Amino acid sequence: MWRPTFNNSLLCAWKLLGGFALLFMLLVHAQQDDDQSGFISIDCGLADNSSYSDETTGINYISDARFVDTGERQWPEYYSGYRKIYQSLRSFPQGRRNCYRIKVTSGTKYLIRALFLYGNYDGENKLPEFQLHLGPNFWATVRLIPGTKLVTFQELIHYVPAVQNYIHVCLVNTGSGVPFISALELRPLPNSTYPELKNNSLALINRRDTGGNREYRYPLDKLDRLWSVDYNRTDWSQLNTFKDITDSDYSSQPPSIVMKSAATPKNRTGSLDLYWEKVSGSKTKFLYYLHFAEVEKLPPNQSRLQYISKDGELFHEPFALSYLETTTISWRWSLTQNTTFSISKTKNSTIPPILNALEVYLVKEFSVSETNQEDVDAITDIKSAYKIKRNRQGDPCVPRDYIWEGVSCSSYENERPRIISLNLSSSGLTGEILPSIFNLTMIQTMDLSNNNLTGSVPEHFSQLPKLKTLNLEKNNLRGSIPGGLIQRRKHGLSLSLCDNPYLSEQVSCKKKKHNINIIAVAGTIFGILILLSTVAAVLWGFKRKRQQAG
Repeated sequence: MWRPTFNNSLLCAWKLLGGFALLFMLLVHAQQDDDQSGFISIDCGLADNSSYSDETTGINYISDARFVDTGERQWPEYYSGYRKIYQSLRSFPQGRRNCYRIKVTSGTKYLIRALFLYGNYDGENKLPEFQLHLGPNFWATVRLIPGTKLVTFQELIHYVPAVQNYIHVCLVNTGSGVPFISALELRPLPNSTYPELKNNSLALINRRDTGGNREYRYPLDKLDRLWSVDYNRTDWSQLNTFKDITDSDYSSQPPSIVMKSAATPKNRTGSLDLYWEKVSGSKTKFLYYLHFAEVEKLPPNQSRLQYISKDGELFHEPFALSYLETTTISWRWSLTQNTTFSISKTKNSTIPPILNALEVYLVKEFSVSETNQEDVDAITDIKSAYKIKRNRQGDPCVPRDYIWEGVSCSSYENERPRIISLNLSSSGLTGEILPSIFNLTMIQTMDLSNNNLTGSVPEHFSQLPKLKTLNLEKNNLRGSIPGGLIQRRKHGLSLSLCDNPYLSEQVSCKKKKHNINIIAVAGTIFGILILLSTVAAVLWGFKRKRQQAG
C-alpha cells in the first residue's frame, strides 16, 4: 500500500489548527444542511434508550441496546479529548461470534463503518485482535495500532439485495483477545454512486484529500465519507481555490471542499508518485479512483496536460482538466508486485500535474449467500418472543461453523439456505405456539417438547408442506388434535403429543405407556429366566462332577 511517513510535531500542529477551523465550518454547515435521512448512527455501549447529537458533526447517535442482545457495556480508561462516541464501548467476552442486527432499506447501497478505540477499558493494556464479518462473510481483521491511542476503523461499501431488509455486523473471537466495538455507522448512498460496485463490495484501503491539510466528513461530505490528509509529502506543494467545484457526470465525486485543493510537485518538472506494495494472491483486486479538478484559471499561454504511467510505462493517455470541474479516472488492478503510479506532465504542458484526491478499495467477493429472508425473520421473532437465552447470533445457517444450536438447514448450491429442522426441546418456552413458527415453510422436523406451551394445537401445522416429524410432548396444550393433523398422521406424519394432561382422550398415551410397561415387564421376566437357567446348569455341573468322583 501507499506508505506515508508522518512528522509528529507538524502533524500535531496541523491537527490543532485544522481542528478549530473544521469545527467552525462543520457547525456552520450543520445549521445550513441537516439532512441525515437514512443515517443509522450507533454509539456502542451507550445507556439504553439514550441518544444525543454529536457536537462536532451534528450527527444524531443512539444506543446500541436494541440492535444486540449480548456483550457488556464498558468505559475506556482514557477518553479525554475524544468525541462522545468513544467514551463507551461494548465488549464480547462470551461466545465465538456476536452480532448486531440492523434493519436497512433493501436494494440500497450503504457505506458501513465500524469504529474502535480500546482505551485500556479492561485494565489489561493489551490490544486484542479479532475478525469482523458482514453476515456470513469475512470482512476484515481488526488490528489496533500498538503504542497509540488512535481510533481504528473499517469501512465497507455494500449493496443490500432486494430480497433482504437487514444486515448482520458480527465480531468474531479468534483467540487473540476479547472483541469490542465503539460505534457503528451506516450511510445510504445513491445507487448511481460507485457504479463499478456491481455484485461485489468495496473495503476501504485509502481515501485522501491529497492537497488538503485537514480531515473532512459530514456535513461537508453529504455521504459522510472520511477524507484524510497527506502531511508528510515534502516533495509536494499545494494549490487552492476559494471557488466551488461543480458536479461532473461522475456520480461518486468528492465534495467541493476536498476538490478545492490539489497537490502538485515542488519540482516543476517532477511527477506525483504513488507507491503501492504488492499483495499476495493473484485473485486480490483493487479499485482505484483518482480525482482531478483544475483549480487555477490558466492564461492562454499556459496549459496543463498530464498522463499516468505505471513503473515507467504509459498507463493512461494524456488528458486535460476542466476549470472547477471534477474529472475521475478509475481502474481495477491486482498488485502482484511493488508498483509505482506516476502522474506527469506531457512535453507540451507548460505547468506541472495536479491531483486533488484519491480513493482505493479492496474488491470483496462475498460468495456465501445469507439465509432466506422469511426464515431469518421467523427464527429471529421466535428467539425474541420466547426470550431464548442460548447464544444464537447472526445468520442462523451460515457459515456452518456458527450455525444456530438446534437448527438444521438445506445447502443447495447457488440458493439461499432454508431452515429444515428446529429443535427447541427443553428451552423454557411458555405461552401459546407463535404464528411465526408457521413461516418456516420448508421445515421438515420440529421438536417443541418438554416446555410449558399452552393453548390449543394450531391447525397451521397441517399446512406446512414438508413437515414429517412434529414432537409436542410434555407441554400443557389443551383441546383436540386438528382434523388436518389427523389426516397428515394417517399419511405418514410422525406426531408425538404424550404428557399433555389437558388434551382430549383421543390423543391419550396411556395405551402406548401400557405397551411399554408390558414390554419392560416381559423383558425383566425373560432376564430372570435366563439367570435361573444359568444357575441350574452350574449346580447340575457340580453335582455331576461329585457323582463321577464318588
